[in-house]
Amino acid sequence: MADDNSNIDLHEHHHFVASDGQVPLRIDKFLMNFIENSTRNKIQAAIKDGSVRVNEQIVKSNYKVKPGDDIRVLLDHPPHENLLVAQNIDLDIMYEDDDLIVLNKPAGMVVHPGHGNYEGTLINALIYHFENLPNNSSNRPGLVHRIDKDTSGLLVVAKTEQAMSYLSAQFAAKTSKREYVAIVWGSFDEPIGTVEGNIGRHPKNRLQNTVWSGDDSDKGKPAVTHYEVMEDLGYVTLIKCKLETGRTHQIRVHMKHIGHTLFNDERYGGDKILKGTSFTKYKQFVDNCFKVLPRQALHARTLGFEHPTTRKWMDFESEIPQDMQACIDKWKAYATNSIELN
Repeated sequence: MADDNSNIDLHEHHHFVASDGQVPLRIDKFLMNFIENSTRNKIQAAIKDGSVRVNEQIVKSNYKVKPGDDIRVLLDHPPHENLLVAQNIDLDIMYEDDDLIVLNKPAGMVVHPGHGNYEGTLINALIYHFENLPNNSSNRPGLVHRIDKDTSGLLVVAKTEQAMSYLSAQFAAKTSKREYVAIVWGSFDEPIGTVEGNIGRHPKNRLQNTVWSGDDSDKGKPAVTHYEVMEDLGYVTLIKCKLETGRTHQIRVHMKHIGHTLFNDERYGGDKILKGTSFTKYKQFVDNCFKVLPRQALHARTLGFEHPTTRKWMDFESEIPQDMQACIDKWKAYATNSIELN
């Protein structure tokens, strides 16, 4: 058995519990599936060093993960995401007062440091530009809510403990207003609809979330997304989505669940042609759209909440960013001019 590092202070970097449906799988392969931006060499080195424990026991690389196994990666230094560094990064601030900041996050910016993204995040920028931001329940300065790295749009940041508490309570009580604009694959039979379904980690791919249904419908956390068709563009549709809840990847997961994966959403399979013809020219057109919009087609356009001090309702709207608008314009032109769609 490897050295148990009993005289060294260890810090938990990853913690997984194997699902009930987990098939026997080598621990190194299991961790490859579940740890983003890692390599098999790094994982095997960590196992060899005794840094990987299953059910509190150090294991070797050939250990096979079973249902219910409690898996932890423990290292002798804190996770990099806990070591916050202030960085002078420009912020697009739409509103600011003594209590809060409303800003427009560009696509490509990670909101908070995490595995593989330790610098260049919104948090790094916030702690440079603002002093003494209050921590949220996850010890992340200022953050009331978050949006994904490749999603653009509006965020509210708290500057005081009172503002953090008041704004967070609104998000928890579903009284805040959040509306997104998205391009999704396929056409809708009805112009409006609601998707309800508990969202939780995908049992086989920890980098994805999924809707739990059937016998597993009690797993995950409740999630509700209301959508409305803005414009049918033939093989894709421009929609707006209003969130009742704020689960990780909620719109991306719910839309895939009903057969309308977000356009160019690589993680959920939207970076492939899911609707349309087999003509070469169409494939070239879609590839050009992917190049114009090299990310999932999702923008947090509207944000509304009650101000923590004045108690007045505040509404903010962000224009659809240039890359997404260019993609919409290309599809509009295609839908208008394409012979295949007439």
